[in-house]
Amino acid sequence: MPLLTSRQAQPFLLHAVIWLLVGFLVAVQPGSQLPEVPFYLLQGSLFVASLGVFYLNAEWAVPRLLYKRRWVSYALFLLGLVLAVAIPHRQAQRALEKHYGVGPPFFRPQFQRSGAPFNQRPPSGRQPARRMRQQHNEWVNPAVMFSTLLVLGLSTSVAAVQRGQRDAQIRQALEQEKLTTELAWLKAQINPHFFFNTLNNIYSLTLLDGDEAREAILRLSRMMRYVLYDTQAGTAPLSQELLFIRDYIDLMQLRLTDNVQVRYDTPANLHDAPIAPMLLLTFVENAFKHGVSALAPSHIHITVRQPTLHTLDVEVRNSVFAERPVALDENHGIGLTNTRRRLALLYPERHTLTVTKNDPAHEYYVHLTLTLQA
Repeated sequence: MPLLTSRQAQPFLLHAVIWLLVGFLVAVQPGSQLPEVPFYLLQGSLFVASLGVFYLNAEWAVPRLLYKRRWVSYALFLLGLVLAVAIPHRQAQRALEKHYGVGPPFFRPQFQRSGAPFNQRPPSGRQPARRMRQQHNEWVNPAVMFSTLLVLGLSTSVAAVQRGQRDAQIRQALEQEKLTTELAWLKAQINPHFFFNTLNNIYSLTLLDGDEAREAILRLSRMMRYVLYDTQAGTAPLSQELLFIRDYIDLMQLRLTDNVQVRYDTPANLHDAPIAPMLLLTFVENAFKHGVSALAPSHIHITVRQPTLHTLDVEVRNSVFAERPVALDENHGIGLTNTRRRLALLYPERHTLTVTKNDPAHEYYVHLTLTLQA
């Protein structure tokens, strides 16, 4: 048979501890003058009743009464449970004492006054007759009441802890579901944003050069295959992501003039590691969207480094122009905002992103340091 995992064994361990604690509370009950066999039967019935009290309170009373703020009903229910255990236990004890002729002197049969039966355990000490009569006439045993109250307290505590654990698991599941949904929504926003710009570029190429337009369509087809099929697992190899950026840059360069200087540097010896797909595209896309001029000299410098096996360092620099057409900037910030959100969701406390809109060199500067998973 396969061994139980630690998670599967936890309920069994919890119930074993509960049974041991309840058994301990029953075992420390004060001694009795009853013979051993009926005494153990009496305490065994108390053990079973205490377990029933524990589970009845934990499984029914706490969820149905306590958690629904029915305080009076819950208090009355607990009082009823205590009396339902203590009174029958006391009555059974009195009946057994009467049957075996033990108890206060006035209650013993006449033939037992001279000595106790051979199987009777001798009393630990002599007590005044009045005190023994008072104890015999009590309807409940204080020790049984106290142990039952302890069992109820333990039961309520265990039920509260279990509910807290279930609530925490539910919250964690909801947060994970929210995270998955939000990431899917953000990715859905990024993809149309990229394809919209790329299709506009291809449309412009069809008016200028048909051969270049066909080459652009082939490159776009390869990029779409990467987006639609190679990124379904949620991550992609770093080498494929950088190749995707290379295809994008080559595609964008088809329409650039000689006034634009584009440089893309990647590590010569790249160590592959999983990365969120299309995470770097936004920075490169914005550089081409806002850092290129058809008249003035402009530049785009993209540098990718890998200081350690699982650390990625990306720098994107592009020219800054004082005036930009409104049509180009109407959707400014959508891609960058979504990328910030993706970084916060996927790489919490494992990334630093610095964006400088106009540094002393009149450049738009983006610096991303990312710790990738092994």
